[in-house]
Amino acid sequence: MAAVDIRPPAVPTLTSTKADDTIGIHRILCVGKNYNAHVVEMGGDPKTNTPIFFLKPPSCYVPSGATIPYPSQTDDLHHEAELVVVMKTGGKDIAEDEALSHVYGYASGNDLTRRDLQNLAKEKRWPWDMSKGFDNSAVIGAVHPVEEVGHLSSGFVRADVDGETRQDSDLTKLIWSVPEIISILSTYVELHPGDVIMTGTPSGVGPIAKGQTCTCEIEGLSPAVVTISA
Repeated sequence: MAAVDIRPPAVPTLTSTKADDTIGIHRILCVGKNYNAHVVEMGGDPKTNTPIFFLKPPSCYVPSGATIPYPSQTDDLHHEAELVVVMKTGGKDIAEDEALSHVYGYASGNDLTRRDLQNLAKEKRWPWDMSKGFDNSAVIGAVHPVEEVGHLSSGFVRADVDGETRQDSDLTKLIWSVPEIISILSTYVELHPGDVIMTGTPSGVGPIAKGQTCTCEIEGLSPAVVTISA
């Protein structure tokens, strides 16, 4: 009987504004409930909020400018504009005051969500995997190295759909800062080079229909743009 040679798809790579840099994606780690107004918008109580983490597989990645099909199994696809952090090094139990030394750079991102499936999962106490970790659900713009943009702690976070502003907030309104996120997350899992952290979305999330284009922007960074095919 002939040997079987099963090879998974190649590791997807992010685009860096530094042309010679290669950034393979190890995994995509996401933070939920990280802006007070969004917690309230989704029916939660920010006073009792603690960091919520969930995963998207690397196969979710979509580069900015792509056109993707409307995902199956949903009638309510939502945009979520987010600051994206890309790790160059990692570790376990990283101290907060050392966290930023592990960061390669930053990007704009869009955590696309099957909102109807997520709401059902919340109601039934089911996992969020199929509402968050589906194909083409992590739209990420070009990554800007720290040496180019520094460490971001303020600046607008915006999303528009066909030119209509939907989300408009500021990084200063993050409940958990980037150093805090990295430090807390590293107590749950060992972080590695190529880990991508989507830091949470502000209020104003809403639907994207077939044929529409969504642009998510973080001040000072390249946008994350995606079009849903008609």
